Amino acid sequence: MSHNALLIIDYTNDFVDSNGALTAGKSAQLIAPGIITLADQFLANDDYVILPTDLHVEDDPFHPESTLFPPHNLANTWGHEFYGPLANWYAEHQADPHVYAFAKNRYSAFANTNLDNFLREREINALTLTGVCTDICVLHTAVAAYNLNYPLTIPADAVATFTPNGQKWALAHFKNSLGATII
Repeated sequence: MSHNALLIIDYTNDFVDSNGALTAGKSAQLIAPGIITLADQFLANDDYVILPTDLHVEDDPFHPESTLFPPHNLANTWGHEFYGPLANWYAEHQADPHVYAFAKNRYSAFANTNLDNFLREREINALTLTGVCTDICVLHTAVAAYNLNYPLTIPADAVATFTPNGQKWALAHFKNSLGATII
């Protein structure tokens, strides 16, 4: 029996909350209801909800993001916690075997993680990507998924980023270069 998985990428306080260290702000906050609705639908269909989440340590001289962005999603901080409605949803569902949260240390949820093995072991053969940032971590995850032959769906109202141009470009790239279904 094959399954689908919803990936909720980097939906943390630092990326979403108005006081986050690297926030996409209001556009990211507005997608919360859609993400929660999708998460509930996936669980109701006996599918999976996966939460790959950026994790850093302060002043890491070996991580390339240390020179690109301000410190964000630091271990054991408020900024690394899931944002608002997702924090509540996760607290309620984290014991469900169809819910899987894990730390990632690169833009792509596949880089340096066991995500591909996790998916294949559970016969998950299609992915729906949500979260932030559309043109960074969602994009890099989508490219990696495409290269591993996972069909992709991107709900346009469940991804967000810093600028309208970044959002528009990434959605076009998902469709035109990765063959993703945009809904």
